[in-house]
Amino acid sequence: MTAVRKGQAPGQLDRIEFGRRFREAYVDPAFRAEDGSIARLEAIAWDGYTNSRKAPITIKAGPGYADPDYDLAVEWVEASERLKRAQVVWADPKTPTRALVICGSPRNDGTCPGEVSKTFRLARMVQDALEEASISVDFLDLSLLTSEYGRRIHPCKACVSTAMPLCHWPCSCYPNHSLNQVQDWMNDIYERWVSAHAVVITAPVHWYQAPSTLKLMIDRLVCADGGNPDPTSTHGKKPEEAKALELKGWSYPKHLANRIYGVLVHGDVAGIEGSRRALSDWLDWMGLIDAGDRARLDRFIGYYEPYATSHDTLDQDHAVQQEARNVGHAVARMTAALRNGELQAEISPLPRPRPK
Repeated sequence: MTAVRKGQAPGQLDRIEFGRRFREAYVDPAFRAEDGSIARLEAIAWDGYTNSRKAPITIKAGPGYADPDYDLAVEWVEASERLKRAQVVWADPKTPTRALVICGSPRNDGTCPGEVSKTFRLARMVQDALEEASISVDFLDLSLLTSEYGRRIHPCKACVSTAMPLCHWPCSCYPNHSLNQVQDWMNDIYERWVSAHAVVITAPVHWYQAPSTLKLMIDRLVCADGGNPDPTSTHGKKPEEAKALELKGWSYPKHLANRIYGVLVHGDVAGIEGSRRALSDWLDWMGLIDAGDRARLDRFIGYYEPYATSHDTLDQDHAVQQEARNVGHAVARMTAALRNGELQAEISPLPRPRPK
């Protein structure tokens, strides 16, 4: 049995530092009238923290799990059941075709920038093209992370790098009530991915890479590629059990396979090709199917021009507007072919000699 390495994490906060961090949420002088109430809430939170009550509300796993007597977080069970139902609807050929269009920019006019993003406008063009093909579009705007109260995607904790079965599908790392890691958006986002027959990601380039809002979602989707749907098989987060389970042989199930995808990346100086390629490679790896070269687009908008006039440049670039719509058209055609059964032979996977 391979060893579990230890020694990185610091100890728990002391009471004073915990209190300081807890009260940062109540700096507004308007809260001063409730300082006594805040102090009582702080004491409750401190108790949850010191006793590591990650999941304070649980139920027995029940039949169908490796350990039916294990206490599962109610929030995880509810999310898992939603994904199972969504997968059944997705697989039913009689259900309407659904596409998930993702706006990957953090910018919108409801927060500091005060203006919509070009990514948002391009994503709407993709949406229009898909809806012209009678596809129902679910529009996921990740900029809400920067502008909406209580909207969060917590970072991936890289459980998979300890052992694949430690990475649960859906993610069981959050919410962690003892650490105040709550209000995580991903359970809703997982369901939206599972429900989609097609996914289109539109994104700007930030320093040669995907924006942080988009990358947060990408990293948290690691559980869709090989993730373990039964947390009782590892009794939660027991690394020793997860390592042993993986070493017995793991199938690395691809929970989002056989969905069509398109990618639209734009920038103003550099990095568009690398970012588009990275997004495409990631989606390929998860078992999604690209809709052809028309659906994998990277373009400069306002190359080495001022940021202040970039929307005006997009207004004038009718070619890139049509190319954005073509991403939607290409995805619509390929999705129809897949759902009609015309691609089944072509997408039959070759055996993976080294699945991961």
